[in-house]
Amino acid sequence: MIGVHRIGIGPLRTLVALSLLATSAAYAQSTPPKVDPAKGQQIVSQVCVACHAADGNSTAPANPKLAGQHPEYLFKQLKNFKVVPPAQQAERVNAIMAGFAAQLSDEDMRNVAAYFAAQPLKPATARNKDIVEFGQRIYRGGIASKNVPACAGCHSPNGAGIPAQYPRIGGQYPEYIASQLVAFRQGVRKNSEQMTEIAARMSDAEIEAVADYIAGIR
Repeated sequence: MIGVHRIGIGPLRTLVALSLLATSAAYAQSTPPKVDPAKGQQIVSQVCVACHAADGNSTAPANPKLAGQHPEYLFKQLKNFKVVPPAQQAERVNAIMAGFAAQLSDEDMRNVAAYFAAQPLKPATARNKDIVEFGQRIYRGGIASKNVPACAGCHSPNGAGIPAQYPRIGGQYPEYIASQLVAFRQGVRKNSEQMTEIAARMSDAEIEAVADYIAGIR
């Protein structure tokens, strides 16, 4: 009671209220935003289907397979296609994707990501048996002479990746994997400093081999 007399009932109630507000704010920040895959499916059927198919299993090697991808990664990529002031250019430059991403709110992006993540992947396959062993050595052991680390270290031995950190790449089109490594190497794709540094040390032959191997791992 001594404390109550010193502080006063009014100020004490204010302190309690502020404490509760702070606790509520901290809880809100730690709670992941709710997602609605059904709403994501609606957006996919109207916007994404032409390039990535209704279930995220693109039929064109130029367009990545999104089915089974980690939702955190998909959300980040969609955000990276947007131009956020004061930047003059998005971290990922693609005129088509920039147009679509500009129409989506963060909630829309999370819903789309959740929908694609829940779809079963129909994996691509390795196509060039003459280079797949070379690609396997790079994926599993890296290229020591060039200080290129093993891809498996971040993307896991079976290509499943690590949620919220590294994407699933196993079963992806080899053409798409190769194009993205070249984009990183040329500085066209700028949303991963780590991949930019790695790709800069790789030759076309090394990129082609590891991309073909990645398509075949499960």
